[in-house]
Amino acid sequence: MLEKTAAPLKTHTYSLTVRGVFPAVLSAILLGFTPIFGKLAIQNGVSPLFVVTIRTVLATLFMAFTLLLTNRANFYIYPAGLMACALAGTLNGIGSLFYYLALSMINANLGQLIFLTYPVFVTLWMVFDHYKPSSVSLLRLALIVLGIVLLIYGIHTPVHLRGVLFMLIAAACYGLHLPVNQRVLYEMPAPTVTFYTLLFMSLAVIPSGLLIPQPLQLSPEKSFELLPLFPVLALALVTFLSRLTLFLGVKRIGGLQTALLGVTELLVTLTLAKVWLNESFSIVQWIGALSILVSLLLIGLEKPPQRRTAKPTILHWLQHPPSKEPPTPPLID
Repeated sequence: MLEKTAAPLKTHTYSLTVRGVFPAVLSAILLGFTPIFGKLAIQNGVSPLFVVTIRTVLATLFMAFTLLLTNRANFYIYPAGLMACALAGTLNGIGSLFYYLALSMINANLGQLIFLTYPVFVTLWMVFDHYKPSSVSLLRLALIVLGIVLLIYGIHTPVHLRGVLFMLIAAACYGLHLPVNQRVLYEMPAPTVTFYTLLFMSLAVIPSGLLIPQPLQLSPEKSFELLPLFPVLALALVTFLSRLTLFLGVKRIGGLQTALLGVTELLVTLTLAKVWLNESFSIVQWIGALSILVSLLLIGLEKPPQRRTAKPTILHWLQHPPSKEPPTPPLID
């Protein structure tokens, strides 16, 4: 009897070129609008949990229509990949609930600063999963942490501890979902992963939205009174576009580099928070922002992370089956 041998684990080479970096940076810019639109919606009297539900469901529908109109073959996904998207989507959905609950307690700029600790969680996951981050990655991570500390230190208002804790939970969930999606993106196109991740995000947040007795409470004192749901609709569009470009970035340059480039959203959020929400920041915070900017500029010196051992990764079970499966559809750029 012939013995079956295990299929070799696929490797994937990342390219830190303009083509690879651009989607990750664009995703970060789009994500920079997220806390602003979310805060505006909450200020307009929309429940935080209802904001999460509506924006996630609409973003899922946007992605479904995009696949229907462009390439229906991208609806195909192998079973292990579907399980990965279910895990990533559930993590991201739970994180979204904590994110918008935190926004109802703390300012948008402070919330985004705390949320940007998610590269720390990505790095911890990679170390736990037998990867060795490069020295440049560790230096950039240190600059990010320093920048965030300075930015938080520069805020001279009382800090809502429960809001901070909720935002840290959101950051952890977001950071942990990136390596999961990174593994399934080895074999699947980014639009496919985007759609199924958004689908399971919706399934994770819909129950909370259905439990809200009064999702919308209008008041004459609220801004955008005539269009209270406009920020929610804008948030849904930003979510759809940012997730698609996010997974293109993860596919091309990996989860850690995408997470490190993702701190670009901080500068977008701080600027918009000043202009739209009148949330100012001090000189100390500018120094922190500069530290983060230096971290971004060091991307040109990066190299892909190396494996520390030949042992299988924790997510090796997400590998595409070696046979009896249709060919993978081509990536849509």
